[in-house]
Amino acid sequence: MHHLIKDTEFSEISKCLFQIKAIHKTNITRLRNFIEAVCYVLRSDCQWRLLPTEYGFWRAVHKRFKQWSDRNIWKKLFEGIRIDPDLEYLMIDSSVVRAHACAAGYGKDSQEKEALGRSKGGFTTKIHAAVDALGNPLKFSLTGGQRHDITQAPFLTEEFIGAFTLADKGYDSNAFIESLNAKGSISVIPSRKNRKFPRVYDEFLYEDRNRVECFFNKIKHFRRVFSRYDKYAQSFLSFLYFVGTLIWIR
Repeated sequence: MHHLIKDTEFSEISKCLFQIKAIHKTNITRLRNFIEAVCYVLRSDCQWRLLPTEYGFWRAVHKRFKQWSDRNIWKKLFEGIRIDPDLEYLMIDSSVVRAHACAAGYGKDSQEKEALGRSKGGFTTKIHAAVDALGNPLKFSLTGGQRHDITQAPFLTEEFIGAFTLADKGYDSNAFIESLNAKGSISVIPSRKNRKFPRVYDEFLYEDRNRVECFFNKIKHFRRVFSRYDKYAQSFLSFLYFVGTLIWIR
């Protein structure tokens, strides 16, 4: 079977998984087959029922993925791989992805809970992310596509403190900037055009914010993230955590 994940990469993943309790990991071959199956869906965006038989019965693979998702195993894997980030800069941003019609209908009036909404782009989900100075992901958050970026800024910056925090003018908020100053982080955020007294910021340093833009471009090469087909927000977020894991180990 052709492996989508290199041996060295799977070695890093397995080391981290062995630190996580209450998952079946004694059979390395079956474990790798499962991880490869999820990677195949992530990269190809195929329906679970169209998963090639070499990866096993699709329903069993999907059930195990959902169990890992509900128990935050994918998040724990990501956090186990995410070590020693470069916090010279902390960069935050968001990107909207189109949600397919099959992503709707998880439950009555559940769109907000499942991070689905309607924006100018149509039926969408917004991915919010924080990355380090090298463009490696640190945190993810999901909202409906119509939600403003600033609503997730406190969550994205509560765990990590960069010497500088870089963001676009969508994050120009007095309360948010004051919170960064209280943490000892210098904000590099341009003022909105309606400010009477625009703040001064380091325009040369702000140019490095392109790394968070490059990060979003990178994750959208994974077709399962480029468009959303998952009804359950936690499942879509689990795919994001797996993408983040793959970025860290490559």
